[in-house]
Amino acid sequence: MGRSAIVLAAGLGTRMKSKQPKVMHPVCGKPMISHILDELQLLGLEQVVVVVGPQQDEVAAVVGQRAQLAVQDRQLGTGHAVMAALPYLRADSETVVVLYGDAPLVRAQTVNRLLEAKTLPQVAACVLTARVADPRGLGRVIMGVADRVVRIVEEKDATPEEEAIDLINTGIYAFATPLLKMALQNLHPDNAQGEYYLTDTLSYLANNVGQVLGVEVADPREIASVNDRVQLAYVEHLMRERLWQYWALQGVTIVDPEHTYIGADVKIGQDTVLMPGSLLEGNTVIGEDCVIGPESRLVNARVASGARIEKSVVLDSFVDVGARVGPFAYVRPGSEIGPEARIGDFVEIKNTRVGTGTKISHLAYVGDADVGEGVNVGCGVITVNYDGERKHHTVIGNGSFVGSNVNLIAPVRVGAGAYVTAGSTITDDVPEDAFAIARSRQVTKENYVKAWKSHRATEKLEKGEQ
Repeated sequence: MGRSAIVLAAGLGTRMKSKQPKVMHPVCGKPMISHILDELQLLGLEQVVVVVGPQQDEVAAVVGQRAQLAVQDRQLGTGHAVMAALPYLRADSETVVVLYGDAPLVRAQTVNRLLEAKTLPQVAACVLTARVADPRGLGRVIMGVADRVVRIVEEKDATPEEEAIDLINTGIYAFATPLLKMALQNLHPDNAQGEYYLTDTLSYLANNVGQVLGVEVADPREIASVNDRVQLAYVEHLMRERLWQYWALQGVTIVDPEHTYIGADVKIGQDTVLMPGSLLEGNTVIGEDCVIGPESRLVNARVASGARIEKSVVLDSFVDVGARVGPFAYVRPGSEIGPEARIGDFVEIKNTRVGTGTKISHLAYVGDADVGEGVNVGCGVITVNYDGERKHHTVIGNGSFVGSNVNLIAPVRVGAGAYVTAGSTITDDVPEDAFAIARSRQVTKENYVKAWKSHRATEKLEKGEQ
């Protein structure tokens, strides 16, 4: 049985007051349209068609190869949008589900319930309905006997009695594909908006072809859609709640869910603890028995089991088993923090590999470097990696010691077991097990300050100064 889906994503979203297409606004870290496509992928459909407006290249880029694109050249209603998708439907498509790209909370199992109901005998179409406390602004579903839909009326066209109905149309439907094509040919814009309403196809099918069934969604919050940024924030809240509840049930401790942000594509291992203020974004993957936070941000980070990241930022980098990062550390893209390594307060790491057990404890910058195992990097150490035109590499060998306030002028290599004294500026390679000192010799003038102060006092008296 050929099953297809049409996702309507051509709306301009004028109430969003944005230069972005509405379906491109992110919910928990990724565009709304991506959430819909992810759920449809779980259903194993033979085909997905996304209807976009003209010049919506951003949407096309996100959709990529996951769906075909159809362009709705003019905004003439939902029926008109589906008409734009019809030429792209496969010849063997028997059932097609229609849904919206601005309703990112819809689950695959809900869509599947609709598709299964469509397979019942004599059913021409199914509509997903929801019972809500405040139906204002939404289309009402007029029901008959045995879950049969008589018609759907838009609020602009509803009578006072119809406005009082609390069963609303979610905008999600499943049709027999040939019957949908037939119904669309009989659509007319005879309404207050002068548009082609997709809902009118249901009345046509119910009156002329077969049954239209209503399938009520289990949780009305699932069909929340976005028309402005207030609704966007509400949908974000619901998705966040869904995500933290999921991970809590998988064995993750979330100390303060209201102040913990978990992206839709994040993965977290058992017995990891998320402290308040943690932000996990992108494709971040966290192992078991980790402690993240408080107040840490991880973006596309990989964190192995037993690591701890406290009040720090980790971007596009890897933190290995048992490593500790923070507080107040900044791990920039391309970095690898080795097992049991220690990156301390106000340390910035960039495009650098840090070996097993190495300590970079405080107030240091290590960029474009390869730091070996068991290295001690002192306070205030800087790898001077940029000459104004190009970046250069620094290598620090295993077991070496780099004292406080050392400048390593790249490209430079410090051999294994070497010792670089505090305050040095290293411009040449340091051999293995060598001792390097590169600073001016101290000059001490005894009693100099006492004599200087006496001289200044005499000058003031001569000038009549107090």
